[in-house]
Amino acid sequence: MKQDIVHIALVVRDYDEAIDFYVNKLKFELVEDSYQAEQDKRWVVVSPPGSKGVTLLLAKASKPEQLDFIGNQAGGRVFLFLNTDDFWRDYNRMVIDGIRFIREPAEQDYGTVAVFEDLYGNLWDLLQLKEGHPISSRLKALC
Repeated sequence: MKQDIVHIALVVRDYDEAIDFYVNKLKFELVEDSYQAEQDKRWVVVSPPGSKGVTLLLAKASKPEQLDFIGNQAGGRVFLFLNTDDFWRDYNRMVIDGIRFIREPAEQDYGTVAVFEDLYGNLWDLLQLKEGHPISSRLKALC
């Protein structure tokens, strides 16, 4: 059996402001932006550059009860983990582009990591896993 997680839905306030942040600040690729007439919504998918894995589905809050989850989808914990092949290149570019880091870079036994916020306050790890880490090995197998 082979299965994949294809998308993770991220609740956003506005499609265009979310696209602007993820494409222009984080340098993600806009994979799809299409209108779904039957549901009167857009299907907006972004992906980190060069990624062959999971994508983010930017899902605009459509009900009042969904508004409370914008920026707090994981209850204040780190929600998403962005692995890179060059931590310092991406960290320095992100700082220049105004990304707010709430935990400074640190060397851990698994690699280099820093925590940043997206435009809504969701917490992300920017990390570069060490060679030989189990996830690092899986990512290399995808290439």
